[in-house]
Amino acid sequence: MTIENLNDLQAFVVVARERSFTRAAAQMGVSRSALSHSMLALESRLGVRLLTRTTRSVSVTDAGARLLDTLAPRLREIAQELDSLSAMRDKPAGTVRITAHDHAIATALWPRLLPLLQAHPDIEIEFSVDYAMTDIAAQRFDAGVRLGSSVDKDMVAVAIAPPLRMAVAASPGYLAGKSLPLVPGDLTGHRCVNLRLATHGGLYAWDFEKDGEALSVRVRGQATFNNTYLMLQAALDGMGFACVPFDLMAPHIAQGTLVPVLQDWWPTFPGYHLYHANRRQLSPALALVIEALRYRAPRAD
Repeated sequence: MTIENLNDLQAFVVVARERSFTRAAAQMGVSRSALSHSMLALESRLGVRLLTRTTRSVSVTDAGARLLDTLAPRLREIAQELDSLSAMRDKPAGTVRITAHDHAIATALWPRLLPLLQAHPDIEIEFSVDYAMTDIAAQRFDAGVRLGSSVDKDMVAVAIAPPLRMAVAASPGYLAGKSLPLVPGDLTGHRCVNLRLATHGGLYAWDFEKDGEALSVRVRGQATFNNTYLMLQAALDGMGFACVPFDLMAPHIAQGTLVPVLQDWWPTFPGYHLYHANRRQLSPALALVIEALRYRAPRAD
């Protein structure tokens, strides 16, 4: 159906209800002759007479009454839905879909979005745990999260977390009778818990940095995961060294259930950034999510 047909159908409903071309034309802001011409064109396209015209009044034919009964409620529903959509521009509502690393969701997103959900019952948030460099437009996500601010040129990045430090540790049980690694390359002689990267299908090479020197080490072991928390658990279970965010390691290091190594080589990366399409007008719900997540560095004393 063309826009012209839809406009003529809407005009027909007004004429049929008003039973007058003059009143209908005034209501629609068009001339009486233009409205009459539109109705004649509609009848010609349909091949049926819809209106009976006299010098004093307009009435619907049987075919016109049938069309009116069908059109009126549907046009009313469309108008109501358009009103609802207009209201959404001012009222935060709807679903916001976010793809992110599990650690990012647990530490940066969920703690700050939970209060937002409690305060705005019309907002829904759907999380998808993914380690891939997701194309949010193709996958129909509203936003994604990754380390650092490097995103595609048509995306906008917003910092949502402080810099992230990685840590390497293993359980005392695994280390019993073994020498500690003194440099990152020594890890190749140990069992390590690997991370499978979905984007490239390969294993993550562990990054290290010291005094401006950066290097990567490919490690081997019996267990490979695509989940940070399971990697940590494998290290606790004695499966070797794991490389995960320090904030996850810290409690276990303090308790003595994990032994840190190579601390002076642990790298620090730019923190998590939320990225979204560079659209001029964000939905109120997504705008609220972004503002709730925006990271503000503590002021120096």
